[in-house]
Amino acid sequence: MIEVKNVHFAYGERPILTDVSFKVDSDESVVVMGPSGSGKSTILRLILGLECPQQGEIIIDGQNICAMKERQKQEIRKKIGMVFQDGALFDSLSVWENVGFYLLEHTDMPLDEIGERAVEMLGFVGLDAEEIVDKLPEQLSGGMQRRVAIGRTLLSTDPRVMLYDEPTTGLDPQSTENVLGLIKKLNVEKQISTIVVTHQIADAISIASRFIVIVEGSVAFDGSLDELRDSTDKKVREFLNPFRESFNEVTERKFI
Repeated sequence: MIEVKNVHFAYGERPILTDVSFKVDSDESVVVMGPSGSGKSTILRLILGLECPQQGEIIIDGQNICAMKERQKQEIRKKIGMVFQDGALFDSLSVWENVGFYLLEHTDMPLDEIGERAVEMLGFVGLDAEEIVDKLPEQLSGGMQRRVAIGRTLLSTDPRVMLYDEPTTGLDPQSTENVLGLIKKLNVEKQISTIVVTHQIADAISIASRFIVIVEGSVAFDGSLDELRDSTDKKVREFLNPFRESFNEVTERKFI
């Protein structure tokens, strides 16, 4: 579904990514990890076509988004859902207006039908629509806001790919569990390709079928959890060392 091929990207003369390559199949859930500033979020921007690499290709469903004009990119983006770190909801719109925003702006669908679809989507993402449908985003918890943002994405694009940038940052344990459960649900039930950028080791282990570690703009590791656990690569081990205790604890539970 997604192929990043030999990508080099720089801001001006400052290199960000160097010869980055990986693939994501239609039923995979891939977590991208690495130190701050290693280029993880830049990869998401490249997949969305918001940036273009100086070298290499970004292939989405067999098409090179880097070679497209903006109108063509917009068509490809309909296959991609993006959930930003803070949810990026519209503060002045109610929950149902946020979820139904695309339909409100780009279709002639009656308001009552849009409202019904928004309510259905809120139920799908595990929220009590009757309780929150007319509230503003600031009246919701952080976890609720993330799930509303996911619902908006699903109702807007019917995506084949979902991208998440630090989806659980700042959330309490219960909200984190709810958001991770929804990410897994979309991947398994709808077979949506999933790429999650996160620095939360426990979150990564709970949702990923594959792990990619980016260090200094290059792929230092690409493989399974057991391969990651047993990696002898110096850069990978240095990245994991600060999290080693929690990493070992979580992986032990995973393999039991």
